Amino acid sequence: MSRRGRGPSEQKRKWLGARSSFVRNTIYSTIMRGVFSVMVVVMVALMMGTAEAGRGKKGERAERGKGAKVTSDCAEWRYGNCVPNNGDCGLGVREGTCNDQTKKLKCKVPCNWKKEFGADCKYKFGNWGECDTTTGMKNRSGTLKKALYNAECQQTIKVSKPCPPKTKTKSKGKKGKGKEN
Repeated sequence: MSRRGRGPSEQKRKWLGARSSFVRNTIYSTIMRGVFSVMVVVMVALMMGTAEAGRGKKGERAERGKGAKVTSDCAEWRYGNCVPNNGDCGLGVREGTCNDQTKKLKCKVPCNWKKEFGADCKYKFGNWGECDTTTGMKNRSGTLKKALYNAECQQTIKVSKPCPPKTKTKSKGKKGKGKEN
C-alpha cells in the first residue's frame, strides 16, 4: 500500500520535473535567441557606422593627397616640380596653386630619375640597341606613358649609356693548373 501511495505522486514529480526543465530550457533558449538577435543588430550598426566614418576619412585624405581628387572651388590646379627635402632624390614637397589658393603636397623623387625629362614624366622604353663602336654608346628611345600633375613632357625621348667594356675570355687550357714545383 505504501508503494501505491508513493507511486503516482513520484511519477507526478518526475513528470513535473521534466516539464519544468523543458520549460526552463525553452525560456532560456528564447532569451538566448533574443540576446543573439540584439547582438547581431548591434554588430551591423557598428559596421555601418565604421563604414561611414571611413568614407569621411577617405574624402579628407583625398583633399590632402592627389590634386585631381580635391573638392574645392578651383578647377585648374597648377603644380610645380617635386623638390626633395635633402639632396637630389627622396621625400619632398610639391606646391600647387589655383587662383589665390596654395597648398603643399608630399611627393617622392625617385633616386634613379633622369633630370633631362623630369620625375613627373613616365616613359615606356624599348630594348637597348647595339653598341655603336664609333661613339662607344648604346641608345634606346621611349614614348610618353603618363604625365603626372600636368607636367610638360616630350612625347618621345632618346637616352644613351656607355657600352660595357669587353671582357677577355679565359682559355680553357689554363684552367685547373696549379703551381709547378
